[in-house]
Amino acid sequence: MKILVVGSGGREHALCWAIGGSPLCKKLYCAPGNAGIARDAECVPLAAENIPGLVAFAKEKGIDFVVVGPEAPLVAGLVDRLEEAGIKAFGPSAKAAEIEGSKGFMKDLAKRCKVPTAAYQRCRDAQTARGFVRSYAAQRPGHELVVKADGLAAGKGVVICRTEEEALAAIDAAMVDKRFGASGAEVVIEEFLRGEEVSFFTLCDGTTAIPFGSAQDHKRVGDGDIGPNTGGMGAYSPAPIMTPQLSAQVMSDIVQPTLAGMAELGRPFKGVLFAGLMITDTGPKLIEYNARFGDPECQVLVPRLMSDLLPILIACRDGQLRNVGIRWHDRSALCVVMAGRGYPDEPLRGTVIRGLDQAAALAGVTVFHAGTKAGSDGSILANGGRVLGVTACANSLPAAYSRAYQAVDAIDWPEGIFRNDIGWRAIPNWRALRRPKQ
Repeated sequence: MKILVVGSGGREHALCWAIGGSPLCKKLYCAPGNAGIARDAECVPLAAENIPGLVAFAKEKGIDFVVVGPEAPLVAGLVDRLEEAGIKAFGPSAKAAEIEGSKGFMKDLAKRCKVPTAAYQRCRDAQTARGFVRSYAAQRPGHELVVKADGLAAGKGVVICRTEEEALAAIDAAMVDKRFGASGAEVVIEEFLRGEEVSFFTLCDGTTAIPFGSAQDHKRVGDGDIGPNTGGMGAYSPAPIMTPQLSAQVMSDIVQPTLAGMAELGRPFKGVLFAGLMITDTGPKLIEYNARFGDPECQVLVPRLMSDLLPILIACRDGQLRNVGIRWHDRSALCVVMAGRGYPDEPLRGTVIRGLDQAAALAGVTVFHAGTKAGSDGSILANGGRVLGVTACANSLPAAYSRAYQAVDAIDWPEGIFRNDIGWRAIPNWRALRRPKQ
């Protein structure tokens, strides 16, 4: 089969890495790809948002199957356009992808389906939003709020507000200053949930959903979960908190009602349904849904997968998941994201990264590229915010932690930043394991 993967980040590199190893894959393209993906696939200079160009390319090359990585082209209808052109594609339709494209739609769906989630209010103008915040603060003094831009904001549109003043400032940033563009024209304001956060993945074919692993992400830029939210500074899998019993509860109380509710609305969901959960004292609650694999969660899921990923994705698109069994390696994976200095605001670009081959040569280590490009002399240059996803697999999470950071220390990139505490929830003694190079 001729396969096209759409996207240019670490998630897409992980997908190319897995799909390229399938015996079903005879030719692999990636649009637009990056310098690391170029080692696993033929990169095509087409942006993920260039829907007409991608459809034309797929028709020209006789692509048999397209795997769409990022959320923006899904929300924009890339899968719809490909299917209309007779090209099979993995991912939800535009109507189904609204489950990620609009947080307001997602919250209303959860309410309709009786899915446990935080109390919320949708606000379409700043005055209404400010009024809600002031009223909430008066009724529940000292309680935190979360202000979310309704639309896509690259993982940066969520602000946890500890005071009334912080909530008002977040509203102004989204709705008055338009920090997130049209995505902030509406905001969702919801109660702050306390507990342990976890990413739970399922594959859906419109009627059937099957679990596809768990992970825990690290959103804040700095050690100790300080600093601004990012797209994700690292992850590990599996998440110890997701016991078989808890996973079964999430499937029955959250995922299955959602899948049924989407079908009832005429928006059958096919693809990855990624549930961001908070495990509270009263049980799991839904924070948000994403309509694709997480980044960097994908980088710790696929190295643990024993089964061939490609036929699973095809079965998902064809409505055949009931016939699929998924096997996993009995090992843990941990990914450390290396970002350009200044991320998430103004990351430094164009700097040279050395030592990548030495890092990748370490046992159990794979270095996924996220924001890289090739220099004219063949060097690898930083070309984004999040630049590398240094991933290690081992028989235990502490061993995976040690391997991943050994690989990080082998990379010569003075302009790169990273967290030292990826996996801290599950590795209480991580400080004793961390011995950075001098």
